[in-house]
Amino acid sequence: MTQFFRLSGGGNDFLALVEASHEPEPEEIQALCRRGLSAGADGLFILRRRPDTVAMKYFNADGHPAELCLNGTRCAVRLAAHLGWGEEVFDIETAIGGIRGRVLDSGSVSVDIPRPQTPRPQELEQGGQTYSGWRITVGVPHFVLPWHESLSTAPVRDLGPALRWHERWGEAGANINFVRFVERHRLEIRTFERGVEAETLACGSGVIASTAAGLAANALQLPVRAQTLGGCVLEVSPARSTASDELWALTGDARLIAEGTLHPGSLQVPAPPTWSP
Repeated sequence: MTQFFRLSGGGNDFLALVEASHEPEPEEIQALCRRGLSAGADGLFILRRRPDTVAMKYFNADGHPAELCLNGTRCAVRLAAHLGWGEEVFDIETAIGGIRGRVLDSGSVSVDIPRPQTPRPQELEQGGQTYSGWRITVGVPHFVLPWHESLSTAPVRDLGPALRWHERWGEAGANINFVRFVERHRLEIRTFERGVEAETLACGSGVIASTAAGLAANALQLPVRAQTLGGCVLEVSPARSTASDELWALTGDARLIAEGTLHPGSLQVPAPPTWSP
């Protein structure tokens, strides 16, 4: 039996293991993240205390490690504070380097990341149509697709996986963000996430990628408030730790939901069915 925590960052939900004695195998992570039959989550991270920092290793629900999950990092800050590993400010070691996070008076959590490089225009051919958007890496690859109608009707479930696996991305694939630039300081976003292989309620790096695309298109101006599917609003602004905009802060809801014990049954889940033709 293993102790675990469940957290949510703007709607992205995670399982967290603290000072785990061993790293779960990919098949174990897949089982734990399987909804309906196990604990269920968008991903899992392992948190470890270091002399002056906190180290996290993040895995998507498919069992594979990812270089970055910003909502997961914000949840790591929340959990480190809950564990008493610091007061308000934490330096989190991730696969892309150190990220500074802080718990704010409002109860939300903010993380500072380098301003991403200028996104590149990208056209994708799919199903006889051309989709024009922006290609950008925010730790992980993203495609930002401006959507000019209500996001309530955006074909995230059907078009999302087709673009996620588009040959232009190679084997790695990309996260697909359907984005509407509503006002100069506001966007709306729905994301199909690779590694989860489904639409999620939020995507922190997707919000950063979409903000960068909106600035490149002269459709946005910082600070930007992003409305996500889960109902939470994430804000992108110049980090308060610097006078320039070379660092951006991603701020929003990050909550500890539960803690408990994983029993052996959490790993004993059947494989998805293969249906007869």
